[in-house]
Amino acid sequence: MALPEGFIQISNRVRNWGRWGDDDQLGTLNFITPEVVRNAAECIRTGETFPLSVTLEKEGIQVGFIPGRINPILEMISIDEPIDAEAGLDSFHTSDDVVQMGLQAATHWDGLCHASYNGFVYNGYPSETITSSEGATRCGIENLRTVCSRGVLLDVARAKGVDILECPYAITAKDLDDAAALGNVEIKSGDIVLVRTGRMSIYESEGGMAYCLGPSGDGSNAGFSLSTVEWLHDHEVAAVANDTLAFEVYPSEDVPMAVHMLHLVDMGLTQGQNWNLESLADACEKDGIYDFFLSATPEPFLGAVGSPVAPVAIK
Repeated sequence: MALPEGFIQISNRVRNWGRWGDDDQLGTLNFITPEVVRNAAECIRTGETFPLSVTLEKEGIQVGFIPGRINPILEMISIDEPIDAEAGLDSFHTSDDVVQMGLQAATHWDGLCHASYNGFVYNGYPSETITSSEGATRCGIENLRTVCSRGVLLDVARAKGVDILECPYAITAKDLDDAAALGNVEIKSGDIVLVRTGRMSIYESEGGMAYCLGPSGDGSNAGFSLSTVEWLHDHEVAAVANDTLAFEVYPSEDVPMAVHMLHLVDMGLTQGQNWNLESLADACEKDGIYDFFLSATPEPFLGAVGSPVAPVAIK
């Protein structure tokens, strides 16, 4: 089935293939230059820190929703074992563990190879570069080795005068402008933009999947609309994350998972999901400052198409 003309027009407008060279595997993270990082350090004013990840746990966010994307299963492989079986209680003892989990089971970044269409991932690499034996041989998550920059919170829920956006809701470019105005912030090249819907507060109070299932349990989502794609492109945003599982509005507009396709494949824009922005948002509302230094480098699993991250905002 041919893609709709409207989608193709946006794709042509925002496509960054070759912008940073034919061998590029970073995409818009190239906007994070040493100068951007130096300037981001100026956003540290009080030194107060805000963890933005959810706990990795067996009964976490992914329960029963995406087949195969399992929550972490922790297994102890040794418990208080002595290093020397003949040694006494005063000798060195150790405990150790292993875990099995979907790499995108909790707070995470999507790698640029997470999505493809028309047989290509970002920068025109064939989707066949993702193999069963090696994973992603191009645009794997291990390329994201230093993700730190100025972070900006766009609190769309507060800007609209609500605690939580209902599902489904399509966040528009105007919503992003209104949230920037609320925070009195100007988006700069190389910024990492965090967009709050307030849905994570439901996860905090109820756990499980309630926060992203919509009012009738249909899996609908409050998230980015197609109108935001060019907004993020024009502002030279380095990466973007929000506090939902699907990231974009669901059911999708025009094309299933259209925003994923345009961000990851065309723009090379790294996406984050399941970020907990609640305590940060409360602090931003209290002090009126909506920018901060953000450290958010994922675990560098070689060939992975996504990876857990434990981001920290420093105000």
